[in-house]
Amino acid sequence: MIKAVDWQGDCLRLLDQTKLPRLTEYIYCRDFQAVAEAIRCMQVRGAPAIGTAAAFGMVLAAQNYKPGGLTAPAEMDRFRESLAEAAQVLSGTRPTAVNLFWAIERMLRKLKEKTSAHTPAELITALEEEAAAIYQEDILMNQRIGQNGCALIPDGARILTHCNAGALATAGFGTALGIIRAAHASGRNLSVWVDETRPLLQGARLTAWELLQEGIAATLITDSMAGFLMQQGKVDLVLIGADRIAANGDTANKIGSYSLAVLAKAHGLPFYVAAPWSTVDLSLSSGQAIPIEEREPAEVREICGQPVAPAQVPVYNPAFDVTPGRLITAIITDRGIVSFPFDQSLPAIAGAQGGETT
Repeated sequence: MIKAVDWQGDCLRLLDQTKLPRLTEYIYCRDFQAVAEAIRCMQVRGAPAIGTAAAFGMVLAAQNYKPGGLTAPAEMDRFRESLAEAAQVLSGTRPTAVNLFWAIERMLRKLKEKTSAHTPAELITALEEEAAAIYQEDILMNQRIGQNGCALIPDGARILTHCNAGALATAGFGTALGIIRAAHASGRNLSVWVDETRPLLQGARLTAWELLQEGIAATLITDSMAGFLMQQGKVDLVLIGADRIAANGDTANKIGSYSLAVLAKAHGLPFYVAAPWSTVDLSLSSGQAIPIEEREPAEVREICGQPVAPAQVPVYNPAFDVTPGRLITAIITDRGIVSFPFDQSLPAIAGAQGGETT
């Protein structure tokens, strides 16, 4: 299994996704600042993956704490304050994916729970165990998503996907690509249309690479070709991941996802969203409250560092858009498959399983 995030005890090894598929290189983060920078510049990307990376970033912040020679209670207070500062830095890297904040809050909650700890070393062990649990749970959640979503993939399906929601975007296995992987493993004959996903080409660089590694039939297209393929009857369903899902099912995903949902609706095609429960944010009533990250103009003016537009031309570069819940056929989670109206089905599945609702 591809390991985009790999904890090595005293550092976090990340597969540098800005270099794929040309080069397979790893970066070694030995402090939380390096993890924050890797998230910010998208060396690690994908909602579950950045949440997992941030959790280990908190562990690094704890491991690198320098004692101030204070009395025991004061030293512990200073230690906790330093971790709160690290959490603030990590939280400030990317605003849209809720998994980032979910993982950091979970680490801070563990910090508060360990009131019996008298030394930083005791807390470091607890934090490392919690980050490892987040990592393992994400893999298991993705595998359950694959099992749940597999039932929606008919034999011979021609699937259109957007951006990258595979092992590279998670702790492992993947969400949307996890479903494709599970369906392929079950023996189903399927093929995938891979949107290139401008401006950073995560489909072309990452999804196509992952599918080729798995031996799954894949064909690369430009984003603007999707509608014509649907018109020709060459697409059976659209399957994407998500970075945040509001209580009414409105879903933030990579820019271009909303366009695909409108096209799928116009052509009578199912539009599926796959995401772990950690991506669901029931604290937001609708997608209007989801913060949308805007990134650097150079990402649009250039392709892989090569200029393709005048340097002076103004650029609008939102990294995500929001697909209204009414355009989504079903949301496939590790807890089950839910359908419209999502403002009823999502809270119902949360309550039925007694889990967190944010």
